[in-house]
Amino acid sequence: MKELDNLRNQIDEIDRDIVNILNKRGEIAVKIGEIKSIHNKTYYNPSRENEVYENVRLLNKGPLKNEHIVNIFREIISACISIEASIKISYFGPEGTFTHLAAIKRFGQSRTLIPVKTIGNVFDNVVKGLSEYGVVPVENTTEGMVNATLDMFVNSNVTIIGEELIPISHFLYSEETDKEKIKKIYSHPQALAQCRNFLEENFKNAELIDSFSTADACKIAVNETGTAAIASEAAGRIFGLNALFSHIEDFTNNYTRFLIISKGERTVKTNNDKTSILFSIKNSVGALYKILKPFYDNEINITKIISRPSKKTNWDYLFFIDVDCHESEESIKKAIENIKEYTIFVKILGSYEYATI
Repeated sequence: MKELDNLRNQIDEIDRDIVNILNKRGEIAVKIGEIKSIHNKTYYNPSRENEVYENVRLLNKGPLKNEHIVNIFREIISACISIEASIKISYFGPEGTFTHLAAIKRFGQSRTLIPVKTIGNVFDNVVKGLSEYGVVPVENTTEGMVNATLDMFVNSNVTIIGEELIPISHFLYSEETDKEKIKKIYSHPQALAQCRNFLEENFKNAELIDSFSTADACKIAVNETGTAAIASEAAGRIFGLNALFSHIEDFTNNYTRFLIISKGERTVKTNNDKTSILFSIKNSVGALYKILKPFYDNEINITKIISRPSKKTNWDYLFFIDVDCHESEESIKKAIENIKEYTIFVKILGSYEYATI
């Protein structure tokens, strides 16, 4: 036991050093905040944060894994920025949803995270200055694009400054401990769709009911006997439900992509960037070809193209594309200039660094 006591004493001593060093870091962060305030610079700098994460990965010699080190530093940065300035982030809530997890992954838990009821509310809060940033889902690897998010970009004066990829793993939660007692299962429609095979095999006779979100499904399961909810592991912990089954999604390689939006903010080039563009084309022969060709001519790789009805004129469509480059590069400036005569309008939604899983 003496050896154990000695090791614990060593940990106590290291903890004292860590606290002192963290507070020294905090003091420097306050000074940085003062300089940023004088020069009217934004407090949140995603490229700088990513640089810190990459540095600590290179410094890490173990036994802690890189992901552990990055998670620790994410919270350190979050805490330091919170004493520089108050930054509010709206996300499509409530607490415990995958969008909430994306907000935590991007901003940490020391900044003010505000859950709102709709994707439109996130955009509104950012546009009105009620939040500096917003987090919204845009795409899932099995269920496709989130159209509500795409539609909001048409008339909202926001820019995309980042993205996050969150692995989607679903759990079945209930107040019940016996699966045979479950007669109703609640969840968001997308979550129900992603667990279709599991539900067919295990709950063929249960009524499947759509909820506003996976977290709302948990709220219902807490208060209604004979019910269960499909939700994230985090949501189950928040609501104190029993996990009857884990990892029930039909496809294990399932990710949702989330976008970080701001009001007019632009990012700096990192050499690992994508740019999202929105445009509407004139209804003429070869119009789409004429739009895409300038990107080919300027050696710009188009990684995604999505069409949506314009909702203004029947049979008119909007197109969303992602390309491999930063909006500051001459190649994309030339391509945008060349497509203007064939478009009704064109809008660069933002350039941002590729997310890492």
